[in-house]
Amino acid sequence: MFAAAAAMFLKETQVRELRVLAHAGTTTQRVARRCRVILLAQQLGLSRPTVNATRAAFLKGGIEAIQRDPERKRSRRVLNKELEQRILDTTLKTKPPEGTHWSVRGLAQQLGVSRMSVHRVWQRFDLQPHRVERFKLSNDPHFDEKVRDVVGLYLDPPDQALVLCVDEKSQIQALDRTRPILPLRPGLPERQTHDYKKYGTTTLFAAFNIMNGKVIGTCLPRQRGNEFVKFLNQLEKDVPAELDIHIILDNYSTHKSALVKAWLKPTKRRRFHFHFTPTSSSWLNQVERWFGIITDRMIRRGTFCSVQELAQAIYQWLANWNSHPKPFIWKAPADVILDKVRRCREAVAKS
Repeated sequence: MFAAAAAMFLKETQVRELRVLAHAGTTTQRVARRCRVILLAQQLGLSRPTVNATRAAFLKGGIEAIQRDPERKRSRRVLNKELEQRILDTTLKTKPPEGTHWSVRGLAQQLGVSRMSVHRVWQRFDLQPHRVERFKLSNDPHFDEKVRDVVGLYLDPPDQALVLCVDEKSQIQALDRTRPILPLRPGLPERQTHDYKKYGTTTLFAAFNIMNGKVIGTCLPRQRGNEFVKFLNQLEKDVPAELDIHIILDNYSTHKSALVKAWLKPTKRRRFHFHFTPTSSSWLNQVERWFGIITDRMIRRGTFCSVQELAQAIYQWLANWNSHPKPFIWKAPADVILDKVRRCREAVAKS
């Protein structure tokens, strides 16, 4: 849109000079036209769209066209408390007949209001019908106890000990695209073919140090008790002998296999202590967040022609991470977490 022209205030001497210049026989047409523009602008102060619309109306309908007032659009409904509540109730308590959730345009059309009215109400009450979040409640009978145990290690780790979040990312595929990747260009993202070639898989075992963010990791061909014991042997070798090792891990059968239990006998390895997260609560294990980072930054978009090439890329990325590690700062106390879970259970029970 064009704003109305700013008002112009010319001195009488300037007006006389412009008129003389506009009518002088020695003045070029271009300069004379500019002089007339300034003189007319002083008189009218109109924006360009207004001038263009008036000219178009005159050319189309003559004198009669510029004598008629144009039809004005019907004014929008004012967003009052009653209308706001109606928009809010319709959003929260109903669904459109053609879908699962309302859109701004769909709800505006349904209620006969403007899109901006719906948008303002949604912003005011922080409503986002297009979004959905998923959750899963643990049925672990020892849920509270395990949450307090794990969170206690995060907030108050023991002295002379190392707290490691351990898990494995299984079935990482070595994939190569069927056509060369088209690189990033101005205005175009990197482009890959949707089809690919498979060259095998590997499993990344990782232990995330909650104090400094460093990761001990290794790639092994499978995800079994035997491979997990190999990884535990690596941890035993890499961690100084004078430190106890507190390991946070989930309830996967590999972590509780007979091989692992035999390896963990107190008479053999007194400094190892396992702390299991509640079932269906992998969000309590900080290494899962780290797995998300390496997946987003390297694995998902990487191309590899062999499992060895994939493993080498993982080790390189791991070395780069450990050169500038970033620990995750855990702030939520166990009571806050348990209260949120309790309220979620109550909401599910009422629904």
